[in-house]
Amino acid sequence: MLPDKDAYKIQLMEGFQKELDQWRSVLSKSQVASIYFGGGTPALLGANSIQQILSWIKNITSLSPGIEITLEANPENITLPLMQSYAEVGINRVSIGVQSLDDSLLATLGRTHSANKAIDAVHDTVKSNIHNVTIDLMYDLPGQDLTTWNNTLKQVVQLPITHLSLYNLTLEPNTAFFKRKKEISNLMPEDEISLQMYELAIEMLEKNNLIQYEISAFAKNNLRSHHNVGYWTARPFIGFGPSAFSYWEGKRFRNVPNLSQYCKKLTDGLSPIDFTEKLDPLSARRESLAIHLRLIEGVSLSEFERLHGTLDPETKTVLIELETCGFITQNRDSIKLTRKGLLFYDTVAADII
Repeated sequence: MLPDKDAYKIQLMEGFQKELDQWRSVLSKSQVASIYFGGGTPALLGANSIQQILSWIKNITSLSPGIEITLEANPENITLPLMQSYAEVGINRVSIGVQSLDDSLLATLGRTHSANKAIDAVHDTVKSNIHNVTIDLMYDLPGQDLTTWNNTLKQVVQLPITHLSLYNLTLEPNTAFFKRKKEISNLMPEDEISLQMYELAIEMLEKNNLIQYEISAFAKNNLRSHHNVGYWTARPFIGFGPSAFSYWEGKRFRNVPNLSQYCKKLTDGLSPIDFTEKLDPLSARRESLAIHLRLIEGVSLSEFERLHGTLDPETKTVLIELETCGFITQNRDSIKLTRKGLLFYDTVAADII
């Protein structure tokens, strides 16, 4: 999303409307399972704009009963009146980028909110009558140790949240952290400490009824992220806006990242897509299996093969090897990660793919 500037908002909203119209014939035959306003700071659009977008969607397609409509927001932008305005226009789930409840670590991450502001943001969101609240939380941060992590977790479990997404810091190219890779690497927790942080999080969150249902996701009262479960189970989705990704009819595609280019293409009656990829059936099946295995409940083999086709002999051999190594368990119709497999999921996924 863009800074809170009216000209950019108007341009973006015009683009959304044109892109939705390009998908009209497809969407008119579908029922929308979830809507997610994410990527950057969509809360800065304002409730009136979100209401307008939702009305456009409702005019084109039908929404499933009890649909989950999520809005991402940063703690520093959240106020009680703002969240009340979003509740009034139909937002029923909010994802808050808390990241940490340690002020020094928030400064390291370059975040502009404090721990107290993050805590207040959660409470204000719940007071606004949006009771399905999820937060993002990070571990494995430069300078973080088990004591600071334990303190953050103690505070987190006291919050009135229904869901939590847990991430460890990765030094991705083209990021500020990557440019300081050498300096930061010396401050990163050792692998053994990182592993203990992850296991401590699982223990403390589950003791407080935030039950792990995916490698990085925990839910209370079974309020799983319907939107994210769709990703993990290969449910088709369409993304709107600059840089938005989609997965439709077996293809992955992405819109141009630049707002002006995005809007110009749509004004000219062209598709804003600038990247498309379609895996061959075998690669797509293996990738879907690896991603679906992220769910703690595992994969129903009969259901998976009904949707994606029969597993090839090579993949079946790999699964036997992974079971022998203690990464997965298999029975006649179920494949799922073991505790060891959860900790070394990247190895499991790489072997399958």
